[in-house]
Amino acid sequence: MKKIRTGIILAIGLGLSACASVDTASRNIPLEAPQMLPAAPVVALADYNIKVSRSLRVSEANMYYPMGDIVWRGDAMGDRHEQVARIFQDSLIQVQQQNQQGALPGVVDIDLLRFHALTEKTRYTIGGVHSIAFNMTVRNPVTGEVIVPTYEVKADLRGYGGSKALAAEQQGLTQKLRITRHLANVIAQELATPGSAPKGVTELVAGLETAAQG
Repeated sequence: MKKIRTGIILAIGLGLSACASVDTASRNIPLEAPQMLPAAPVVALADYNIKVSRSLRVSEANMYYPMGDIVWRGDAMGDRHEQVARIFQDSLIQVQQQNQQGALPGVVDIDLLRFHALTEKTRYTIGGVHSIAFNMTVRNPVTGEVIVPTYEVKADLRGYGGSKALAAEQQGLTQKLRITRHLANVIAQELATPGSAPKGVTELVAGLETAAQG
């Protein structure tokens, strides 16, 4: 295994984009009721592990819908598995910095399933959806006992296109910034109440709202 600090694991395995589509839900449209998991205590993030398996396929094709598990253009060309792991790391650091007094300390294990951000072709034309999914487990930091069993979290985020994408870029609202904040908010909500994050395409980007988002 290749490790980046104690919090990130890039699993070595055997070795689907930004979904270019019309948004079906937003923060202004009621979403389906979330499926709650069994009751669990509010968890304060004590530590974390991030697994981005090398078996996840990376696509660099500049198409509306390239086939692959990881599609990412928000960093310079490089190790996409490592870049995505660092996005999750930055998100989890934001969660740790939140006020968590009185909560039960927990270790969060993140196992990436899919990370489809927008390709250049999609971002500068029609826009689409940052399609992100991962498995999440919460454990006791001392005993290793499972506090919240493994379950899948879908964290899809509306991605800007065309003039809106350009306007957002000019204000510093990059794909990377929006996705990082979105994941931090989704994970924080899941730690408060597992299974509570809204389903569908959402905009959990509190603190990043600007006129460019229209």
